[in-house]
Amino acid sequence: MASDTHPAPLPAVLPDTLQRRGLMLILSSPSGAGKTTIARRLLAEDDEVAMSVSATTRPIRPGERDGTDYHFVSEAEFDRMVQENEFFEWARVFGHCYGTPKAEIRAGLKVGRDYLFDIDWQGTQQLHQKAQADVVRVFILPPSLEELHRRLVGRQTDSPDVIAARMARAQAEISHWDGYDYVVINDDVETCFTKVREILEAERMRRTRQTGLIDFVRELTRGA
Repeated sequence: MASDTHPAPLPAVLPDTLQRRGLMLILSSPSGAGKTTIARRLLAEDDEVAMSVSATTRPIRPGERDGTDYHFVSEAEFDRMVQENEFFEWARVFGHCYGTPKAEIRAGLKVGRDYLFDIDWQGTQQLHQKAQADVVRVFILPPSLEELHRRLVGRQTDSPDVIAARMARAQAEISHWDGYDYVVINDDVETCFTKVREILEAERMRRTRQTGLIDFVRELTRGA
């Protein structure tokens, strides 16, 4: 055992540079609750987070880039990927299919890359069932339905009928709040963003994700 005057040398790797496994951060919320704003800031301010790129059968739109916005595939290719179990989750929405490919994300997780997912409750369930240990689920709530309605109206992008439909859907989505690991009320966007960042940082430090800890602790205890 090392004495007080001759302490054992520290391991070459410091704790804050230890290798870790990445995680899959899901942000869900009713339309208008602020999820998109939080997601954009997270991607802009944290270099370790990347947006999950889904595969889709819908046509590419002007300004979109294949492989960046989506992986644009044919119906036949998408069906093949489904049959060969290449998706974590997938769904058909408004006549087009969307899915989260496994291979790219699994490779990224191994080297400490975190992925951000903007998916609904059903997609969250599918993803959690297939990759439970890697998934962190965060649901963002509005402070009230009245405030949610005010935000939707303030966008000035939807007709009254569309807003009414979004409000109805919002109540259905909110009913699944207890299927998430964390729930954050977005009554102030700065406070909400800070809380999401704190959740992310805490989850990164989970012992089970600190894959470099075994070797680090072995060095610390060697000769003790």
